[in-house]
Amino acid sequence: MGSMALPFEYVFPAIRGIQAGREYYVSMCPVRLIPKIFSFDDEEIPPEMRAQRVLNRSRVPEIARYIVNNPADYVFSAITVSINADITFDPIGSEDIGKLTIPMDARFVINDGQHRRAAFEQALKENPDLGDETISVVFFLDIGLKRSQQMFTDLNRYAVHPDPSLNILYDQRDRKSILSKSVVKEVKIFDRLTDMERSNLPVRSSKLFTLSSIYGATQALLTNHKNEEIEKQIEISVRFWRTVSSNIPDWQQVFDKKVSPGEIRREYIHSHAVTLAGIGRAGAVLLATYPDKWETQLKALCKIDWSRSNPDWEGRVMFGGKLSKSRTCVAFMTAYLKKAMKLPLTTEEERLEKAYALAGR
Repeated sequence: MGSMALPFEYVFPAIRGIQAGREYYVSMCPVRLIPKIFSFDDEEIPPEMRAQRVLNRSRVPEIARYIVNNPADYVFSAITVSINADITFDPIGSEDIGKLTIPMDARFVINDGQHRRAAFEQALKENPDLGDETISVVFFLDIGLKRSQQMFTDLNRYAVHPDPSLNILYDQRDRKSILSKSVVKEVKIFDRLTDMERSNLPVRSSKLFTLSSIYGATQALLTNHKNEEIEKQIEISVRFWRTVSSNIPDWQQVFDKKVSPGEIRREYIHSHAVTLAGIGRAGAVLLATYPDKWETQLKALCKIDWSRSNPDWEGRVMFGGKLSKSRTCVAFMTAYLKKAMKLPLTTEEERLEKAYALAGR
């Protein structure tokens, strides 16, 4: 663990490495020191004079909650820092393992990890015991603003966010993710025909749905059941989606391998995210309006022309023959389905339908 050995310097155990011909050092830093010694550029400094983006403060509470709520299993990657000072590395037993001594008046600039730093600062206020834990830090020797700015660009150049479906699949902590995976497993058509890793299906995919679209649609369905136990939420969701499945024969055709998933996705819209979201949102109203006979009302889905050639879709959820899953399109789909199931429209949905009619569609 890093420690303050003298009043005027920090001493960290470190491993020295070479990258692109330059020395760098990997160390462990006590969490309590993170907010004290590592800074990020002030947001009032002009962008061209900063080596980092402005801190997005809205992200910090969520990350801090993640740390505080998961003290036994939170995980963070290393913070990357540039040092603007004369440092000393003293090898111990090996030329690349030793002590890194940094003057206390050194300037540290975080190249990657500023939100982690701010989150630790907030989390420490709620749980000071976190201060004795460590996080890995990679130190680079700062050779000016241009180099720091280039480091920020290079560190983020190839960063790719995991696919939303993959995030849901791997998340063992989030209640909504657990719920969605349980629903997929218990609804046989979803179980066989859902891609658990991708949110955009390739043309030749053998799947009909994505985990992320089922996740979003199921959360919309449970709008009025947010406080129920997860077992109850799963029960409601499974029963609902099984009934929906029985009222969209094309899904069963794919399940029975009588038609390919690609052909159905190409010719119809009922397996796409915008439709599932609309079904989920309309379903929430259906369950509240007809608590005892909602299954009967879902038979209206059988009578809908789901083909892309249906002129009802153009201007609502399709534009120039291409599907859109924007919020407005989801609202249009929800209103369309609610009308089909004889459910009352909201003021906003009535306004959308009026605008659609006035546009001559």
